[in-house]
Amino acid sequence: MEAKGIYPNVDFYSATVQHALGIPPEYFTAVFAASRTSGWIAHIMEQYADNRLIRPTSRYVGETALTFVPISQR
Repeated sequence: MEAKGIYPNVDFYSATVQHALGIPPEYFTAVFAASRTSGWIAHIMEQYADNRLIRPTSRYVGETALTFVPISQR
């Protein structure tokens, strides 16, 4: 929280556990994805069953009509 102004999520702690288990850092993303695959598939199945996207209610409050600037041109 002090370094970035945001609270760490579960991935912060899962990386610590993976490191303690001796899993190489280059595999952390694969382990993350594998652990969430069943949830992602469940969402896909729900979407196909009801033929609509399932999204939480939200409201965008940021700026609009911004011009895209590639990172290479900043």
